[in-house]
Amino acid sequence: MLIVGSGLAGLNAALLLAPTQRVAIITKRALFAGSSGWAQGGIAAVWRKDDSFEAHVDDTLVAGAGLCDLAATRLVVEQAPQAVAWLQKMGVPFSEEDGQLHLTREGGHSARRIVHVTDATGAAVQGTLIERVRETPNITIFENHTLVDLITDAKLGHPEKRCLGLYALDETTDEVLTFQAPHTILATGGAGKVYLYTTNPDTATGDGIAAAWRAGCRVQNMEFIQFHPTCLYHPHAKSFLISEAVRGEGGRLLLPDGTRFMPQHDARAELAPRDVVARAIDFEMKKGGLDCVYLDISHQPLSFLQEHFPNIYARCLELGIDIAKQPIPVVPAAHYTCGGVLTDLVGHTDVTGLYAIGETACTGLHGANRLASNSLVECMVFAQTTAQAITQAPITPAPVLPDWDDSQVTDADETVVISHNWDELRRFMWDYVGIVRTNKRLERAAHRIALLQDEIQEFYANFHVTRDLLELRNLVQVADLIVKSAQARHESRGLHFSRDYPELLPQAVSTVLTP
Repeated sequence: MLIVGSGLAGLNAALLLAPTQRVAIITKRALFAGSSGWAQGGIAAVWRKDDSFEAHVDDTLVAGAGLCDLAATRLVVEQAPQAVAWLQKMGVPFSEEDGQLHLTREGGHSARRIVHVTDATGAAVQGTLIERVRETPNITIFENHTLVDLITDAKLGHPEKRCLGLYALDETTDEVLTFQAPHTILATGGAGKVYLYTTNPDTATGDGIAAAWRAGCRVQNMEFIQFHPTCLYHPHAKSFLISEAVRGEGGRLLLPDGTRFMPQHDARAELAPRDVVARAIDFEMKKGGLDCVYLDISHQPLSFLQEHFPNIYARCLELGIDIAKQPIPVVPAAHYTCGGVLTDLVGHTDVTGLYAIGETACTGLHGANRLASNSLVECMVFAQTTAQAITQAPITPAPVLPDWDDSQVTDADETVVISHNWDELRRFMWDYVGIVRTNKRLERAAHRIALLQDEIQEFYANFHVTRDLLELRNLVQVADLIVKSAQARHESRGLHFSRDYPELLPQAVSTVLTP
């Protein structure tokens, strides 16, 4: 059993499968390096008597702008409390108040239902599960191993559409190793690094999405890239997110002169869904020629801020920003990939033996815009359904897989090409395929992507693979899928806003691309 990725989805699946399967976790850096550990806000789950599953479902559907799959939404919402209880059993120290779980509220939610560990929920959950994984005897961990490609029957010249394993680059030895298994789970996260500004870690390069596409899997709704409205704007702060919960606890968005602007954009003001808030900030920044806007929570007592947002308070203070006395400079940044590899409710992709979960997958839960704090719970629920499907699946005989052949390639003589192409890609994706799009911008991006694909394929064919080359290859592939999906949508819906098609079409239809 192979699991690629060590975020919440991958670790959860590994722990659920370990009692009956030998599990290998393949992760390109350390176990803790993925996006899950960066999640600040929390986990959405109905917990109070004055809340309901129906209300959580409705909030998700509204945020998703008509494209959420109802079955997937109900499954996640109804299984969310059980998932939180499982994490409690694992030892996650959720924040409490008067002996009960403390619940906060975030944009788009009609009630307080966000279970959290102060403002560092992802780090606490990841730390707890990593300890569990390391002490589980049936799990073997391969850190610093980068996915090169999936191995399918088709690549071996057989007609079946089945995944047999994968090739991975071991960075400690610089060798490409062959891993074989009857089942492979892609849990590699999203593709935020395709953009110049992102809240994501450097590992978020769309590896699983690109590899699944090359293996013959359909992808869905890749045009819907969520831009988090409030990333800290500071020259010495890389990708530091100011949690949605700051606005949930009364934070107000201000222009540099102190004017509050969100009520002019949406009746829900700062508690509007992320796409609305991000577009409003983008509008105000372009209108005023601003480098950033400001998020003010200084009306809350110092003790409240230190209790509820200790990490945000400490990090801002390190940078000379006392959030108890002054507003926080913020800008939107690419945050979450709502689309991904098309799956069913048990993680199946179009390739037998290949599964996708977490941000890599498109289950239909998020539709055209993810509701805040629905991502971690999606990881857990689909890790569980996928693990159950795998334990019940038959194991069929597989052929012996060939070793990686690099006898015809040499070491690259100009690796600067990779860094230049990486920088070019991220800049034009930010400029042309960002929060507001036009046909002309998308055409320009498509043209540049085609040129980069040719260069990168030549590099890949002639030189030894490196992690930088593999990540760039995947990012360019994902960029191509994002642009093609955006060009196919002739309306503005959710996270996809087009000046050429500003209206909403009467029927909501998903964008599905086929290799």
